Amino acid sequence: MPQTITVRAADLVAEAEREIETLTPAQAIALVGRDDTVLVDIRDIRELDRDGRVPGAFHCPRGMLEFWIDPASPYHKPVFAQDKKFVFFCAAGARSALATFTAKRMGLAPVAHIGGGFGAWKKAGGPVEPRG
Repeated sequence: MPQTITVRAADLVAEAEREIETLTPAQAIALVGRDDTVLVDIRDIRELDRDGRVPGAFHCPRGMLEFWIDPASPYHKPVFAQDKKFVFFCAAGARSALATFTAKRMGLAPVAHIGGGFGAWKKAGGPVEPRG
């Protein structure tokens, strides 16, 4: 018997976007180098190697996000215990919307994501380090 999917991925993203802060690429670019902000790249390592990286961004693969945020997890990363704003991004903005919603739900604050993701960042002239 085939599965009946009642909620689409796009619906989940739309729901998340109603509940989180979305930054324009220009707003996010203005945060580069600030001590009160952590840019969090949730793309897969292969995407970073292929497309480049945002200088200074912290890389957290999407599949590890909840475990790295949770201080009770053996996988916790101290970066997420800092009193800073966390700005998530992925390639196009959908995964980062879901990640930001999850981080907010877990209690991480303040959080936001970059609308349009890394693609929009590059198009807006944001700094990019070459792959590798």
